[in-house]
Amino acid sequence: MSNLLLLFVCLAAGAALRRWQVVAADAHTVLNQVLIWVLLPALTFLHLAVARFDARFLLPVGMPWLVFGAGWLFFAAAGRRLGLPRGTVGALVLTGGISSVSFVGFPVFELLYGRPGLELGIVMSLAGSMLICVTLGVGVGAWYGAAEPSWRAMGASVLRFPPFVATLLAGLAHAAGYQHPPLVRAVLERLSLAYPVVALLSVGLQLRLVVPSAQARALGLGLAYKLGLAPLLVWAACQGWSEQHGLAVDLCVLGAAIGPMNTAAALAARYGLNPDLAAQMVGLGIPLSLPLLALLGWWLR
Repeated sequence: MSNLLLLFVCLAAGAALRRWQVVAADAHTVLNQVLIWVLLPALTFLHLAVARFDARFLLPVGMPWLVFGAGWLFFAAAGRRLGLPRGTVGALVLTGGISSVSFVGFPVFELLYGRPGLELGIVMSLAGSMLICVTLGVGVGAWYGAAEPSWRAMGASVLRFPPFVATLLAGLAHAAGYQHPPLVRAVLERLSLAYPVVALLSVGLQLRLVVPSAQARALGLGLAYKLGLAPLLVWAACQGWSEQHGLAVDLCVLGAAIGPMNTAAALAARYGLNPDLAAQMVGLGIPLSLPLLALLGWWLR
């Protein structure tokens, strides 16, 4: 449970630093650059280069892609109907469609299902939420952040995104049977340890506990999908698999109900997609998801 305590400490510390003006008003932009150029590539290469997958991981890997795809359709349609700005829709797609599986999900999965649950959760994060973030997530950022979006510009943004480059290198290394030398692994692990702290401090620096009335409708829409519709969709989609893959189905439902990924908020800020809304989605969505996860865990078991 230390991860969950660290989550609240980092969010509170970031909010306090901003409130007392200890750091510059745009300090979060510096942290976001560190995340994108250093820490996230290190985390990606550390795990993906040596990951091993088999058939029992199909459901945990597929769930995040389903949630993201359905969320993109949902927010695009709702945005047109409600007249939401493009930046707001893009921020909702990113934060409402990607769960914080690694930071919030790992301790929850291990607490409820032990080591088997943690193993499935790691794959759900690496080949699901994390991979979505550095591929489709970057595409969404480039598409909704551009005044005149184009497929060519979106593809170029994905190819230039440092974590995506790390993903390609990890795939090549994996295909070649690469294993981390002890020194390389030690450096990558040290860099990766800083990732959750820096990411959550960045969110805390942007967090506003009082929701502006102009953001309330979009925030309610995003949280309604992330914490309500997404787990319901996954539960309905997995009904035919319950008998053969009960553990995987349970983890998929729980994973869909986890609050938004903090990296998604950093990505939204990078492309100017309503950064305040993205930070609110993470800062409020993660704490609100915790009692929901406890209730779902009890119901599923």
